[in-house]
Amino acid sequence: MLKLTPIARKLRNNATEAEKYLWSKINRKQLCGMKFRRQYIIENYIVDFVCLEKKLIIELDGGQHNLESTRLKDKERDDFLKSKGFIILRFWNNEIFENMDGVLETIFNTVNPHLNPPPQGEGV
Repeated sequence: MLKLTPIARKLRNNATEAEKYLWSKINRKQLCGMKFRRQYIIENYIVDFVCLEKKLIIELDGGQHNLESTRLKDKERDDFLKSKGFIILRFWNNEIFENMDGVLETIFNTVNPHLNPPPQGEGV
């Protein structure tokens, strides 16, 4: 079995600009008090971000995720993680830069479907 810890560490140390930007908005429980971890190992997979308490995974996708082979691998991976009870949200990298408020609102609404998001600048 492949040892994923060094790979996860390398991914954390070489985050993409989109990952860095999203992390700056969700780390230290900034988003509704949710604790996120990044480049976290779940069985045979490394996920970009996860809130274990809410069983929420956030994946950021670049252009390589448009390739048919990558889409098939993503679906297989998502199906496995969903079978473990996780909710998976995928965002394109450009969404992070062009619509961060919308991304954060989507995350909030996913884990709080019956609540209204707090006003901008107050925890979302």
